[in-house]
Formats: sequence, structure tokens, C-alpha cells
Amino acid sequence: MPNFPGVDFMDFDSLLTSEEKLARQTARQFVDDRVLPIIEKYNQEAKAPLQLVAEMAELGFFGANLEGYGCAGLSTAGYGLVMQELERGDSAVRSFASVQSSLVMYPIHAYGSDAQKEKWLPLMQQGKAIGCFGLTEPQFGSNAAGMLTRATKSGTSYVLNGEKMWITNGSISDVALVWAKCEEEDGAVRGFLIEKDTPGFKSWDIHGKLSLRASVTSGLAMTDCRIPAENMLPGVKGMKGPLSCLTQARQGIGWGVIGAAMACYDTALRYSKERKQFDNKPIASHQLTQEKLAWMITEITKGQFLALQVARLKDAGKVLPVHVSMLKMNNVWMARECARLAREILGANGIVDDYCVMRHMNNLETVFTYEGTHEMHKLIIGQHITGIPAF
Repeated sequence: MPNFPGVDFMDFDSLLTSEEKLARQTARQFVDDRVLPIIEKYNQEAKAPLQLVAEMAELGFFGANLEGYGCAGLSTAGYGLVMQELERGDSAVRSFASVQSSLVMYPIHAYGSDAQKEKWLPLMQQGKAIGCFGLTEPQFGSNAAGMLTRATKSGTSYVLNGEKMWITNGSISDVALVWAKCEEEDGAVRGFLIEKDTPGFKSWDIHGKLSLRASVTSGLAMTDCRIPAENMLPGVKGMKGPLSCLTQARQGIGWGVIGAAMACYDTALRYSKERKQFDNKPIASHQLTQEKLAWMITEITKGQFLALQVARLKDAGKVLPVHVSMLKMNNVWMARECARLAREILGANGIVDDYCVMRHMNNLETVFTYEGTHEMHKLIIGQHITGIPAF
């Protein structure tokens, strides 16, 4: 899909700054030139295109909305537009950048010691170090507070024991931010930075995935894993730490899936104008096809404005986690439905890798679940508007 024109039905661009549009164009060109020519092959072979990491770093994609340490200092919308374009390429590429930026760099930036920031943030911004985020466990996903991983103080060290699952970039990371309940603090959750090759720390890859195949997904295990006490994030205690990271990352997801939806819509629109049936007319002339296309562009447009308003609220210091829940819930659902409708418009061609639709459709099944399932975000909104928790 060279020279992607974007999808802008209602002059969305008029609400963006020149810096935000430049950030989007930089990412858009990168995706057109470097991601789209290779991603189907990597998806088929279930390999991550790690050669792109250095290029993404050079373009300033990692920690793009953070200040200092070489980071670009973009607005939330600017960062989101970068995520949009990366996911237009593939959810796996956007997931890599999201984890690096929002789930590892952000908490170090927000809650780390000066030494932790100075050690890791420049390296991660430059793509010279890769990070992962260890919260989910085999037995605890949505109920992350039920985690079994424990940290015990031992002299000038902490000893960690436990297991984490479904960890993006886990086996290729130089540092893992692992959340554990601290025995000496009445089980309060704390974040710990574990460097690769630390004794007692191991990782392994999860194989057989039919979604996010171009992403590394791993398990982590800590068995009497001893790390220096100074590797604990000093600036946050309790579930506020990991949940604030997820809120940060969900904004990128809310933008990112717009890119996947745009790719599916654009593919379906082009195809419907070229594919001819019945009296040699394009299927775009059929009422049911137009209904699908009209639904898609309407929902994409609504998703754009929702994402932008949440971004503006964040930069104004007014955003609430429930706002981000609505963004993530709505936009991922929207993108998932766009992929399904695009597959229908393409007919049998929708299932082959000549087109991007089925790849996006499969990827979005994972995005629909991770970082807060669709159902959990509904319940978060429900609790906010009724004052009654239903989970």
C-alpha cells in the first residue's frame, strides 16, 4: 500500500499541530518503505523483524512522548499518531514500540531513581536496550492484584520467586520490569528491574500463536532470583504502579488500532472498486457493500475524535483512567469489526496474504484481549457511572 493517503472524512487534520502531522508522516513513510514490504513474510514465518528496532530508534519512536534522555517530547496525540502508523503496518510492530515506550521507559521515567533513569532511558531510547513488562501470570490476568510472585528482602538484595506469562519481548529483553508483592511491606506491589543473565531468571518463547506472529511473546520465571535492592523502583508502591503503566499504554493502543482499521478499510474500498460482478459492475455499486464501507469510515472517524480528545485531556492533566478504558474498548472493537467487514468485502481473497486484512483480523483478536479485556473495560466504565463495582 505505497503512498498511503490516510483516512480523513471530517477534516481531522485541522485539529492537529504541524509537529503532530510531521510525526505521523515520518512514521507513515517508515511503514510504507520498511514494514509493508516484509511484514507478510515475517508473519508467515512467525519471526519478529528485529532489524527495524535500530531504525525506529533513530526516528525517535521510543519514548516519543517523554521528556529528556534523548526522547522526542511529543504531545500525546503525536505519540498516538506514530502508534497509529506502526499498527497500520502490523500490531506486532506497534506492540514492540508500546512495550518499550509505555510499559518500561515510562515507569522508569516516572518512578525510577536518578541512577535507573540515567542507566536505562538513553539506552532504550536509542534501541540499544530492549525492555519487557512482567505483570500477567499464568493464573492471574484481569485480576492482576492476585499475583503470586513474591519479593523478599535479604540484606542489600531482594530475592524474587514467581512466574509471568504472555510477556511481549520477554526473551529478547535486556531488562525486565517485574511486579511482585513485597513480603516486608505487607504484600504491597513493587516494581523490580531484572537484567538478563541474572542467576535464577529465565525466559522462554510461546510458540503456536495464530495472532501477533511477528512479535516475540514469552514466559518469565524467577527462582530465588537475587537482585540489588537499588533495582526496585523507589517512586511508586501498590497497584498504582503497574496500572498507571497500562493506562499509558492503552492510549497508544487506542490510536494504534485506528491504523489497522484504516488499512482494512482502504484495502476493502480499493478492492470493491476493482472487483466486478453481475453485468460487469464493481461490487462498490452494490448497496450492501456501500453499507459496510459507510459503517467502517463512520466508526473510524468517531474513533479518531475519541482518541484525540483523550489525548488532549491527558496533556491538560484532566484525563481519567476510565476515559482511557472507553478509548481502548471502543477503538479495538471498532477495528476488529472493520477487519471482519473488510474480509467479507474481499470474499475468498480476504483470507490470503496477498492482502493485509486477515493478518490484521488475527492480530486484533489479541489486542481485543490484552491490556484489559473488552469486558473489563466495560465494567470499569460501569463502576464509574454507577458507583457500584460489578467485578
